[in-house]
Amino acid sequence: MTESLIGFAVLLVLAFLRMPLGIALGLVGVIGFGEISGYREAISMAGRLVIDAGQSYQLSVLPMFILMGLLVERGGMAKELYRAAYVFLGHLKGGLAMSTIAACGMFSAICGSSLATAATMSRVSMPEMRRYKYHDSLATASIAAGGTLGILIPPSTILVIYGFLTETSVGKLFMAGILPGLLGILFYLGAVFFIVTKNPATGPAGERTDWKERFLAVKDVWATLGLFVFVIGGIYLGLFTPTEAAGMGAAGALLIAWLRGGLKDGGLIKVLSEASITTAKLFLVLFGALIFSNFVNRAGLPDSLMNIVSAFDVPPIGVIIIMLLIYVLLGCVFESLSMILLTVPVFAPVVESLGFDLIWFGILVVVVTEISLITPPIGLNVFVLKGVIKDVSVSTIFKGVTPFWIADIFRLAVLALIPGIALFLPSVMF
Repeated sequence: MTESLIGFAVLLVLAFLRMPLGIALGLVGVIGFGEISGYREAISMAGRLVIDAGQSYQLSVLPMFILMGLLVERGGMAKELYRAAYVFLGHLKGGLAMSTIAACGMFSAICGSSLATAATMSRVSMPEMRRYKYHDSLATASIAAGGTLGILIPPSTILVIYGFLTETSVGKLFMAGILPGLLGILFYLGAVFFIVTKNPATGPAGERTDWKERFLAVKDVWATLGLFVFVIGGIYLGLFTPTEAAGMGAAGALLIAWLRGGLKDGGLIKVLSEASITTAKLFLVLFGALIFSNFVNRAGLPDSLMNIVSAFDVPPIGVIIIMLLIYVLLGCVFESLSMILLTVPVFAPVVESLGFDLIWFGILVVVVTEISLITPPIGLNVFVLKGVIKDVSVSTIFKGVTPFWIADIFRLAVLALIPGIALFLPSVMF
């Protein structure tokens, strides 16, 4: 266990020195493994892991869903989704913020990236909220919080990586993420309602629309909803695997983007280039995490944690609560992908040995990871918004998102105490 703790300490130092995370993970993993078992075996282990992971059929889902999300963004679907949400909610106090959250939830269902969702929706909804004199704190907070839904509502790249690390079904994880994602939307809407009830000036009501406009707005999003139903419905009905669904979804998004003129002026080349670069960066971090995970397992950290749990006689649910608290603390230092890659290989064996379902635990991990996207000092969604909306201070955004991450804490508690919310759809599916 001592070797593992030293490895984590060195990794933290390298991270603060701005070394790329994938390289830092791999370097510490190889050196740590070499100190325990010899460098010849360590180098052999690293090479074997990279080759096996690179040839994994399960991981081929990642570039396809990344490509699908980029094509969806090029297709201009975010504006239509926001309009569809606005015609039903815009006339309420805080209605534009509520519309933003609902649109983020729908956009997440075909994008799979929190950062992309936040960046895209900021360009669509922020001008409207400013037109109706919304306070910047509520306007930016609703975008930042709504964007976090991108890593939970399927298809989700984070759930794919979790499934790969724990050898659990990606299809089950996708199904398990739907109800908690909808619950997240409801809790965020409740947070908006709380804010505008306390101070109505933060979110004035917009214009009421008639049913004809509502029908036309819903009609405009048929392609987006159809793509989601096609991908997730195909997995649910067993028509194709998640990997096949990713390919079909990318093909569908390509068709929609082409029909809407989103691929003009070299748009397709830009999308393919960005998808390739994003995938390469993601795979580098993943390979490094696998090497580091092997070092930690060889050093006996999971077994040591189990011995500590047994010695203190902590009830199983108490262990889960401690793990979630660790995630909350780590969220103040690490971004979401780093947290999952560092902790899941260590925590998953402990969770499984305690008799808990890894699908349920995966949803808890993703929800607590969502919290890290909007909490200081890292809060990646906050800094993405700051990059797009330059005249709003970071402190204003962080102040605005406080009710939203408090709502997330309550949602996390509900999901932890009622596992059936996450496990209902997977049990029906299989």
